[in-house]
Amino acid sequence: MSEQPIKMAERPQGYGLTAEVKAAMDAKYNSDLALKAMDWIASHVPNSDVAGVSGSVEVHSKLKDGTMLCKLINALEPGSVRSINTSKMAFKQMENIGNFLGAAEVFGVSKNDLFQTVDLYENNNMSAVIDTIHALGRKAGAKGLSGIGPKESEKNKREFTEEQLRAGDGVIGLQMGTNKLANQSGINFGKFRQIID
Repeated sequence: MSEQPIKMAERPQGYGLTAEVKAAMDAKYNSDLALKAMDWIASHVPNSDVAGVSGSVEVHSKLKDGTMLCKLINALEPGSVRSINTSKMAFKQMENIGNFLGAAEVFGVSKNDLFQTVDLYENNNMSAVIDTIHALGRKAGAKGLSGIGPKESEKNKREFTEEQLRAGDGVIGLQMGTNKLANQSGINFGKFRQIID
């Protein structure tokens, strides 16, 4: 009996902690948010067949090569991704995803809102992919384009004078208690410890 080598596509899915982490990430996936994200992509990318797609496996198959995401960012900000690879080679598809992520960051999406390339390409964390699309949609809405989801909050930076900053130095906040009426009554509970000769 000869042993056959395990091919990369046939590697085990994981067990123990790896399986638990994967199950936790899969549980975060929200098909309603995915449907909204895919419909939003379809509204910006003509002739795309992503409208109405909401299942994790289907979303992964539509976005895996990164071309749809590159077309989306180019629709929002023309010229963001100069060339989109149509090759079926893995590193070219991952390059598309990386180009999209770089362009999304330049567009204004926070680095904390971006997924990792392997999250999409290897179907590791599709909820992070959907979250990134929603973050891009919020940023597009903030820039006056057709967006998705709630309006993005605006920065409200405040400037204080030195006099205003020094005014609070001597104040004890109420959450720290009060120093009024402080005395030592009630410190001793129960009987005193006495040493008798």
